[in-house]
Amino acid sequence: MLRKSTVFRLRAKSVFLCQILLSLGFLSIGASLSVSAAAASELNSQLDTTLSKEATASNSVAKKTIDSNIDRNLEIESLLEDSTLEDSTLTSTKDSALASTLASTLESLINLPIDLASDSALPKPDLAVGSELALSPATELAQVTTVSELSDVQPGDWAFTALQRLVEEYGCLEGYPDSSYRGDRAITRYEFAAGLNACLDVVVQLIDGGTDLEELRRLQEEFVEELAAVRSQLDTLEIDVAELEANQFSTTTKFSAQLFTHINFATAGDDVLAEGLNAFVPARDPVTNEPIVRTITDDTEPTFSYYTWLNFTTSFTGQDRLQLQLTTGDGNGNANFYGSAGLLNTFGVPFTLQTGVTGGEDNIILREVFYSFPVGDKLSFTVGPAINWYRHFDNNRFTFYLSGANSFNSSGGTQVNAIDRGAGAVVEWDIADWLDFRVGYLAENTEFLPGPRSSTKNGLFDGTTTLTGQLGIYPTDDINLRFLYTRSNIEPNPAGFVGGAVSEPIYGFADDGFGGALRTATADTFLFNFDWLITDGFGLFGRYSYGSTELFPVSDDRPDGEINAQSVQVGLAFPDLLKKGAQGTISYVQPFDVLDGRSFLASGGGDGAVQQEVEVSYRYPISPNFAVVPSFYWINNVNNFEDNPDIYVFNLQGQFSF
Repeated sequence: MLRKSTVFRLRAKSVFLCQILLSLGFLSIGASLSVSAAAASELNSQLDTTLSKEATASNSVAKKTIDSNIDRNLEIESLLEDSTLEDSTLTSTKDSALASTLASTLESLINLPIDLASDSALPKPDLAVGSELALSPATELAQVTTVSELSDVQPGDWAFTALQRLVEEYGCLEGYPDSSYRGDRAITRYEFAAGLNACLDVVVQLIDGGTDLEELRRLQEEFVEELAAVRSQLDTLEIDVAELEANQFSTTTKFSAQLFTHINFATAGDDVLAEGLNAFVPARDPVTNEPIVRTITDDTEPTFSYYTWLNFTTSFTGQDRLQLQLTTGDGNGNANFYGSAGLLNTFGVPFTLQTGVTGGEDNIILREVFYSFPVGDKLSFTVGPAINWYRHFDNNRFTFYLSGANSFNSSGGTQVNAIDRGAGAVVEWDIADWLDFRVGYLAENTEFLPGPRSSTKNGLFDGTTTLTGQLGIYPTDDINLRFLYTRSNIEPNPAGFVGGAVSEPIYGFADDGFGGALRTATADTFLFNFDWLITDGFGLFGRYSYGSTELFPVSDDRPDGEINAQSVQVGLAFPDLLKKGAQGTISYVQPFDVLDGRSFLASGGGDGAVQQEVEVSYRYPISPNFAVVPSFYWINNVNNFEDNPDIYVFNLQGQFSF
């Protein structure tokens, strides 16, 4: 006897063929199917005669099943005889009943046991129609050998695959002499019986020939070990899937995390001049009105710190996104030790080396909360109380801080926006494949940094706010151009100074020019950003920005002030350097070049020199979830003092993702 799996495959193939014919025949004709009680009786008579002649004792159970199906068919004939429709159309209920009976009968026939070792085989029902059922010359069909011969059958038709298999694999489908199939016309019982008989003949020939079965048996024996291994792997996979389904975090929310570790060291080699009483408080000499300058004589020691993000990403429709990100850490870049007041994180500090200004406490902070959703195919909206500005603006393929240039100064424009994260909304419009436009409005919501937060009386529309527009032009896949404009309203801190982390385009602290407080300030910033992948392993990138800040003193005796400054960045990138997914980066930056208005800077202006920084970094992925990033920074003219010694910073970052 054949193996059960082999017989099952043959039976399934036969049932598949018959069900295709039933769907092509009955489901397409509906109430227009023309039936004949004589034809049904003839069909049952032929089946009964065939089974009585060729069925063996081992097939008696199957015979009973077929007899039961024949009784069902006789019941349908009785219904037909009682019908007043005579030889007209049947209702859809009778069509379904007749189709079910034929399908059940054929499946019972296919389910008979097969024994290739004996002389007996499947009964071969002779369903050929007698002379009284012959087709008229007008409806004679012609055998086709490929579905392409049927002129009215197209690859997009819903039944194309079924027709193609019947024609090209089984050769039991006929078309009209004019090479048409006429698939949308109703089928008669004559045509259905002829087509069914032709396909059954093919099935019986395949079973009798035994070549497919022998080939299947040979392949099973040849690959028995491989099949066993696959079964074992599937069993393991089913167990794992069941475990995941039983213990998944959420059906709608995905949890992920990133952990960054830093070994950081900075040295100056000599005394460093810095403006301000400390890193946060500026001051002027009451006699000369010049900013107070202090001297930093100590050096730093190596530190080992961490910074982490916990992300909860939820989607309700599959296209929207609700993002919540928690963060904590204990890091503080060693280079900050040498900075003037208001220049925190402005040179030699990796972007993910922060939070240390909270006194080393590992506070958990809500860093991002926003909801994004599409409106049509071209528009998307993002709203929330803590939107990350850099998710939407000033992107650059070579300066993303997780894969490319990673310092605060190199990863983004140094003057373009006073708020990194804030409450508001962003609209993105994909005009074309090569063109998009984005606009966003944010009110201050800074997480770690000690800059002033907008008071509750100011809300969304007073205090520190920014309005940004960006036009992106992408002439090729290798060149990206971005043009940005930001309008900023800057709220002074409680001491009346404008500056610190939320005062860009100003670096340092600004007052009324005489140590007096400011009522408010506004700024207009323009930025150009580009990246160009010249070859697969080499690219260029750069930024240029210009910012103009208007200062409005509290005292009516003081005139309004203005500070104009620019920043420049240019760099080289080496994607996939030594390994796929790696990247080497060299970035040169002038973060804050004061063009005029230096007298309004209580700190940050130095002696008129221009600070410049060179960053060399290399990201090397050890695995998909772990990478190491060694970085080296050289800072010249620190704090915009020409006489300051150069500062050298080394950082080794570890990136873990879960």
